[in-house]
Amino acid sequence: MDALPTTPSFRLDARRALVTGAGRGIGLACAAALAQAGAHVTLAARGHGEIEAGAAAIRAAGGQADALTLDVNDVAGTARAIEGVAPFEILLNNAGTNRPKSVIDVSEEDYDAVLGLNLKAAFFVAQAVSRRMIDAGLNGSIIHMGSQMGHVGGPQRSLYCASKWGLEGMSKAMALDLAPHGIRSNTIAPTFIETPMTKPFFEDKAFLVSILTKIKLGRLGTVQDLMGAVVFLASDAAGLMTGTSLIVDGGWTAE
Repeated sequence: MDALPTTPSFRLDARRALVTGAGRGIGLACAAALAQAGAHVTLAARGHGEIEAGAAAIRAAGGQADALTLDVNDVAGTARAIEGVAPFEILLNNAGTNRPKSVIDVSEEDYDAVLGLNLKAAFFVAQAVSRRMIDAGLNGSIIHMGSQMGHVGGPQRSLYCASKWGLEGMSKAMALDLAPHGIRSNTIAPTFIETPMTKPFFEDKAFLVSILTKIKLGRLGTVQDLMGAVVFLASDAAGLMTGTSLIVDGGWTAE
């Protein structure tokens, strides 16, 4: 018989990864996951102390990490920062925000804040990273942190849904533009994830029950539920995946 095929590697040794919004929660967990898979990870956020602490924790655990202080809403400043360091082969576009309100209560400032960070900033970070990859002749993986709310609607989520549906379309078109350069673009679409930032919302029992009735596996997500997904999409194991979404929602969107 022919030799058995070998599973493509999930390892990321010698690759450089950039994670935005990496100071806490999902971003920090996914930065740790990439480092545990062998990548050299650059943690980026506005809060210098948080990302320095995160990078130090990764190094203490045996990984490779550094910190890059930047505000992704500053498009020109972010591009300069990315141009000033060695090119990345992996990007996790994770920085984001939400302002839950009824559509009738949303202000223009709310709109600009949510769409500006979740969509505009994500676009230009990916553009800057992609340009450096192409100039260096590197293949790579761009991962956008989307949401199940980029596949369905939700009450008081008009802005968030608009940004995350937009992210899905952006990623698909980006995948087409970047495929000739060997660069893949995908999204991860989580359900509600329990983090220190989101935990207070779940103390509202009625809200928690409403969520758990839709998550068919019957529990909130954890940051660990996303760590394997980001490593997979970053790795050669996902080598034929581009322009699609990896939905990690416990069955929310299956119904």
